[in-house]
Amino acid sequence: MHTQQQLLLSALHIEPSGVPIYVQLREQVLGAMGAGLLKPGDQMPTMREMAVALCIDLNTVRHAYDELERMGALRLERGRGSFVAEPPEPPPPDAQAAAAERIARQTLAKAKAAGVEPGVLIERIAALAAEKEDYP
Repeated sequence: MHTQQQLLLSALHIEPSGVPIYVQLREQVLGAMGAGLLKPGDQMPTMREMAVALCIDLNTVRHAYDELERMGALRLERGRGSFVAEPPEPPPPDAQAAAAERIARQTLAKAKAAGVEPGVLIERIAALAAEKEDYP
């Protein structure tokens, strides 16, 4: 297994939080992409490797990978594996504003559920965005 895949597997963890396991997995993979641990074109661990490493059912991993593919984050290639997808071209301004609104509402709902104040979240997002600008 490639070092990048091993790093990803070691970074993932499942918690008994009441959040479905496939959702935890999906969110952690998206987080790894956002943090730069996974880059476009990187090959993901196989579903079986992921299931064994996390001690979860193969169908749970399949569900997470399928959702990531539907979202456009992964590209599943039959017989070759799963790969991090290239980011899509930015949508037109109207569609981008609508997508930003939807994502902001979802993020605020997640923050509220986790007990995180919106101001703290805004500061963290701004800091992360500034870091991304510093690194190509």
